[in-house]
Amino acid sequence: MNPFRIAHPEGKHVPLVLDSPHSGTNYPADFGAAVGRDLLRASEDSFVDELYAGGPALGAVLIAAEFPRSYIDPNRSLLDIDASLLAAPWPGPAIPSRKTQLGVGLIWRILDSGEPIYSRKLSVDEVKRRIVEYHQPYQRAVKDALDEAHAHFGAVWHINCHSMPALSGRISEEGPGKPRADFVLGDRDGTTCEPGFTELAARTLRGMGYEVKINDPYKGVELVRAFSDPAANRHSLQIEVNRKLYMDERTREKSAGFDKLRADIGRLLETVAAYAQERSHECHHDHGHHHPHGHDHHHGHDHHDHDHEHGHDHAHPHHDHEH
Repeated sequence: MNPFRIAHPEGKHVPLVLDSPHSGTNYPADFGAAVGRDLLRASEDSFVDELYAGGPALGAVLIAAEFPRSYIDPNRSLLDIDASLLAAPWPGPAIPSRKTQLGVGLIWRILDSGEPIYSRKLSVDEVKRRIVEYHQPYQRAVKDALDEAHAHFGAVWHINCHSMPALSGRISEEGPGKPRADFVLGDRDGTTCEPGFTELAARTLRGMGYEVKINDPYKGVELVRAFSDPAANRHSLQIEVNRKLYMDERTREKSAGFDKLRADIGRLLETVAAYAQERSHECHHDHGHHHPHGHDHHHGHDHHDHDHEHGHDHAHPHHDHEH
């Protein structure tokens, strides 16, 4: 199984990368879970890849995981090892985050309902295999797309796409049964993107009548943390959408609101794509970048670019609200 799929820009390209790490529905045969598929599916960000499917037509890259987050979570650090799940000591470094302690680290131990996923211990080899065959390929695909856009445009804007239950669950930081806003934007308290990017998304969504909160309760996790560097014109924003807007959480079927929400997210993406294109012009310098035919860029802004390999910085695990 290919661990992810990529939809490339159709026609013009803009410096916008979208990724949906939790919408995968292909469950590997070696999962070995003790609970049924219906319970495991409650952890999926169902249909999020479809909600953002209009991105490539606007010039954005869209990456979506094919595997489920309950098997291994691509939005976690490699250090988020849950030692209590393992049949033997982990041979490498491990710094469990708060979520790992709650049972939802790199490999989940329990569901949001609090039910254990396994009735067995996992071998070190099977955890390594999940990392090598699923986690790392997905994170590498996101990093490569961001690096390519940044190398070409001198800047890149990244939306990490998620959905959230209408009510908080048992293992959530805020306690169970708390209603969520329509959208929650996470920029790790202003550290993963320029303020204007978060403000633009919030203003656009509020203009459509949605309730929007920022960094409450979700601040953003590994994918926005590891790949962002606003000072180097790498901007990452996590967007959570409330599942009550587009699906029945019990049956996991689309509701009558799905088409409207997809259209509204399409309008958001139009606004963000135009913003990214305009801002990349301001960030761009005249030398060192060569655009292929068909890219409608007008240069003339002097800019000293800080293009570099911005890889994983696993030395600083997250300890805040996360998805």
